[in-house]
Amino acid sequence: MPISSIPRPAHATLADVAREAGVSTATVDRVINEREGVRARTRERVMGAALRLGYLGGASDQLSAMPPLGQVHLDFVLPGGPNTFINNLAALVDELGRRHPQAAVRLHRIDGFDPEALARKLEELAGSSQGVALIGLDHPAVREAVRSLGTAGVPVVTLVSDISHVPRVGYVGIDNRAAGRLAGYLMARLHGRAHGKIALFAGSLAYRGHEEREMGFRHILAEEFPQIEIVERGESRDDFQRTYAEVKEVLRRVPDLAGIYNIGAGNRGIAMALEEAGRARSVLFIGHEVTEHTRRFLLSGTMDAAIDQYPRVEAREAIARLVAAAGGDTAFTSYMVRMQAVFRENIPDS
Repeated sequence: MPISSIPRPAHATLADVAREAGVSTATVDRVINEREGVRARTRERVMGAALRLGYLGGASDQLSAMPPLGQVHLDFVLPGGPNTFINNLAALVDELGRRHPQAAVRLHRIDGFDPEALARKLEELAGSSQGVALIGLDHPAVREAVRSLGTAGVPVVTLVSDISHVPRVGYVGIDNRAAGRLAGYLMARLHGRAHGKIALFAGSLAYRGHEEREMGFRHILAEEFPQIEIVERGESRDDFQRTYAEVKEVLRRVPDLAGIYNIGAGNRGIAMALEEAGRARSVLFIGHEVTEHTRRFLLSGTMDAAIDQYPRVEAREAIARLVAAAGGDTAFTSYMVRMQAVFRENIPDS
């Protein structure tokens, strides 16, 4: 039966859901009644708003286990710097945090490649926070700081990139190994059956998410496409200018380079180097995230595919699950966000 037939609390209205999701009431009506004509990203946003507001009745019991009075003080610790995806995610955390009726969200930006600075910030939060979400390096200092938060009774959610062997209450993000496999599959299929030389670039393989993407990429090539050879591998610290210089050098050194897989950020640098060398249409370029920059590269043909995740969903779920955990509900383990391969012909709305 249609979802709209499920009982819901009287205080939640269609207009409330529309306002929370930032869409029209007509759009909400189409989503709730399972009608066509709504983009997947918008549909997810509407369903998330409906769940948070209790519009769907008992369907969101797990996520609505919240303290009865007052606000929950949450802290999000994200990398600073020019990474467009992280900057977009930070803006969404700020937006959704300000609109959430039971969460007071503080946003902290730390050097993403300095594990000691991240560890110090996490230790500072142990005495004041009721929940912490972070994107962090999988490093001994960071792991120890997360353990300290656990000892202090502060629930922790890892976001976008997981951290091993820590007392987190859950992970919110994509399956990064599967993302790497998808990138490898696309690279090999777009290239064809001939031998091809590929270069890999990562922000830092100390990020477990980047390491898992490389692992997935390598595994599918070894298993199914042995004609594709990885000849270069670099770590650019998500700096597009550094990536630009490294790609220029790779193009000089490997004149028959067939493709580039960018595991992290720095897509602007790769695009600039390919365009300057006149190789934008001859070298396959696959990266991650649909941003203001990658939209332009997809439209121009410089970038062939972007494996996208849903930062609004990640921000929303991390806030909701930390609020639930602060209220004593730690039953969930992770929330795997959907990913999609985006080409020039199916660029989603923002």
